[in-house]
Amino acid sequence: MRLILASTSPARLATLRAAGIEPSTFSPGVDEDAVVASQSPANASEMVQLLARVKAEAVVTDHGSALDGLVLGGDSAFVIDGIIHGKPHDPEVARERWLRQRGRTGTLFSGHWLIDCRGGVTGRAVGVVTSAEVTFADVTDTEIDAYIATGEPLKVAGAFTIDSKGGGFVRSIVGDPHTVVGLSLPALRDLVRELGVEWTDLWNR
Repeated sequence: MRLILASTSPARLATLRAAGIEPSTFSPGVDEDAVVASQSPANASEMVQLLARVKAEAVVTDHGSALDGLVLGGDSAFVIDGIIHGKPHDPEVARERWLRQRGRTGTLFSGHWLIDCRGGVTGRAVGVVTSAEVTFADVTDTEIDAYIATGEPLKVAGAFTIDSKGGGFVRSIVGDPHTVVGLSLPALRDLVRELGVEWTDLWNR
């Protein structure tokens, strides 16, 4: 049994590998901004589920009968003060966000969408959104500037990580910590079992 990851996220790949799963990976090639603009999701939870589904479906559409396994799409967003934050991309945007969120608490949402493509035939699809509250340390301006200079926060939702350089800036997490990485292993296990597959059948490392 193979898991096919519709994502190029190093964090999601590392999380799966640590859990004993070596997935096949495909870039979904989705214009996320265009999808959100056209669908207008009502909140962060709906947005990450929408994008997770679109990414998984894009890989199924592009590779079709060549696939044999379960196709997983994922997406994450961070919310603080009612504002949804995806990847900042720009250093100034990342710095502005860190100045606002240091010493405070926000919520990270991760969407998961799993499509059964065993035998190259598209079958059922199931999905779930998980969330976790993240409280940041009251980091200094110097720490913020040094962190942004690494380039790491520019490429991740909320401009932070817990599994790399940003880990020291996170004071606490309430909820599944894997959600903050962008892929909840307990949630994925539930989805896998919902499609009639044993979680342990995915172990291949």
